[in-house]
Amino acid sequence: MKKRFLAVIFPAVLLLASCSDSAEIVTDSTLVRLTAYSPTTIRVEKCAPGESFSDDAGLSVVMTPGKVRVRKEKTDSTFILSTDALEVCVRLSDASLSFSRKGKAIVEEKSSYKPLAQSFALERDEAIFGLGQHRNLPLNLRGQEIKLVNVNMEIAIPMVHSSKGYAIYWNNASATVFSDSPEGMSFSSEAGDGVDYFLISGESADEVIAGIRELSGQVPMFPLWTYGFHQSKERYISQEETLGVLRKYRELEVPIDCIVQDWQYWGEDNHQWNALKFNNPRFPDPKGMFDEIHSLNAHCMLSVWPTFGSETDVYAEMEAIGALLPYNTFPWNSGARNYDPFNAKAREIYWNHMRDNLYSLGVDAWWLDATEPEIELTADSDPDWMTAAGPFRKIRNVYSLQSVKGVYESQVNYDSTRRPFILTRSSALGLQRYGFCWSGDIDGDWDVLAYQIPAALNYSLSGLPYWNSDLGGFFPADKFAEGCKDPDYRELYLRWAQFGVFTGMMRSHGTRTPREIYNFAEPGDYWFDAIKEAIKLRYNLIPYIYSTAWAIHAHSATLMRALMMDWPGDAVACNTEDEFMFGSSLLVAPVIEPATARMVYLPEGKWYDWWSGEEIEGGQTIYAQAPYDRIPLYTKAGSIIPVVDDIQYTGEYKNRRLTLKVYPGCDGSFELYEDSGDGMNYLNGEHAIVSVVWDDACGALTISAREGSYPGMELTREIEVLFPDGSSTLATYEGQELVITR
Repeated sequence: MKKRFLAVIFPAVLLLASCSDSAEIVTDSTLVRLTAYSPTTIRVEKCAPGESFSDDAGLSVVMTPGKVRVRKEKTDSTFILSTDALEVCVRLSDASLSFSRKGKAIVEEKSSYKPLAQSFALERDEAIFGLGQHRNLPLNLRGQEIKLVNVNMEIAIPMVHSSKGYAIYWNNASATVFSDSPEGMSFSSEAGDGVDYFLISGESADEVIAGIRELSGQVPMFPLWTYGFHQSKERYISQEETLGVLRKYRELEVPIDCIVQDWQYWGEDNHQWNALKFNNPRFPDPKGMFDEIHSLNAHCMLSVWPTFGSETDVYAEMEAIGALLPYNTFPWNSGARNYDPFNAKAREIYWNHMRDNLYSLGVDAWWLDATEPEIELTADSDPDWMTAAGPFRKIRNVYSLQSVKGVYESQVNYDSTRRPFILTRSSALGLQRYGFCWSGDIDGDWDVLAYQIPAALNYSLSGLPYWNSDLGGFFPADKFAEGCKDPDYRELYLRWAQFGVFTGMMRSHGTRTPREIYNFAEPGDYWFDAIKEAIKLRYNLIPYIYSTAWAIHAHSATLMRALMMDWPGDAVACNTEDEFMFGSSLLVAPVIEPATARMVYLPEGKWYDWWSGEEIEGGQTIYAQAPYDRIPLYTKAGSIIPVVDDIQYTGEYKNRRLTLKVYPGCDGSFELYEDSGDGMNYLNGEHAIVSVVWDDACGALTISAREGSYPGMELTREIEVLFPDGSSTLATYEGQELVITR
């Protein structure tokens, strides 16, 4: 029920200041409520007269209205609500809205009120991005029609991010059709309580994303080790096989931080599906397994589902409280059922089994698989069965968010010494508060790899920074008959691994053929060595990646950046969908077809080839060599990139020499971040930040005095400053300001 109702009688003059942050307007056909959540974020709600609004903004939104000072003006034909940044005009004849920023129109509604639907008029040359992650779509989503519903390989986030400096979040968790055509851009949902959306404005794509994060939640720091290499397979069938893979990596000196244990460690009887404990006799000593993994300076991620076999203890407990949902799910026709994560008691039961039977053994991370949830809907199905939050149809796209939230918050409340790390196959706006997402069970082929780049960038432009895909694709295409022994598949896997270096999580996973590096070739063979070099590059970049993770947490930064974010006025950059920036400094151009060279567009400015140090003027397309062991990679002038060499796991980096790669040509800066690598005390100030500034005119690098500290911090660090021409300077940093001149 509506909890507040503002008077709808307005003076005919401008109110210069008002403490009220919202207004309600009644027309003949529509009741409109405008709420200023911040000067740059406005919520729009519409319903029929006589109906009412709810103050509940749903699971994705964590922001509350900020008591924004607004101005209100009514004329005979319009009502206008203004903040310091935005102006919203309601046309009283049909209750349609238009938005402007600093006197310049940004977007307007195209139609009057229709229940659960709204269309918008876009400019002809306006590009739109976002909408989550979709496997076969371009970067610019103009002209597309997309059904936004979470299923395997499709992540539904009804967030449009425009090249004009705004985003629209369609605040509806039911299945929704997005469409863009000459008639307009529109959202139309299956269920809900009227029209409900947020308009988020910014002067840049980064400001828009900062507004999205303010609305839906900031990103925590995840454990340092999670940014290393993860080896997985569908599936390791025994304790000895799992340990054998990790031992082999250590023997071969291939860096690794995580071994992933997929399903059926609980047993192979589907009536015991996802029992949340080790019942499989092939895993006779799970605690001993985790202990050995830890002794090898690695971690283990464990597959856990939201589905329970009919003879499991957790099924019985869920059934007793009415928290099992009545639809067919995987394993199909087995009697297994999904739990209701909207039920607080069900979330407690779920976590208690995970805690007592798995976390207590030493599990380090959770792979929450199939959280769409995976269901079978037939023509006769009616997804109006009830959850604790109402009909499933109405909230189906936030099932994953609620389930992941329950596990994340339960672990934090239980054990603050370890940061939760959760990988999940489905998402919603707000999932960034709890974990990573991956692109699902995609096929392993070149065209699929090519589409993974715009898929990742649109996911990032939806406001969520951490994404990855199975290296080599989950299902290798049938044409690769010999799997990892097939030279053509080896080439595809290598190029996918090189791309994976520059995603949120570098994880090798799939079925039908092994993915472990030693199954592709022997040490000394070209393919083995090239894959190893890709993994080593990931580890070289750990200081850069972890510092960028801090920027994501503290400053709403973005890891995988479409070129339009940094060069919005460059038409070529804005239409480039097979390159991206990784953090603030690195331009990545993955090889997405069988080739040893590719065309690369470098935007305006000076660039450096990562491998050779060659200077290249931007504003042009170049023909880049891409031998099998190298991905085209370029660095902006003014960049400072911290790297580390020769580590086998992420924890080794802190006591090794730190190299600061400095790229002259303009001034630059970088914020180096370090903490203990785990635990929640970074939120209480247990971390250290060192600002590094390059003065190009003076040729001087200033490493500032260290700010902050954390337990176990190295007080003294050997630092090498390295320039593209190979010249370098060694220095010892002891926490005080240090100036190094070239």
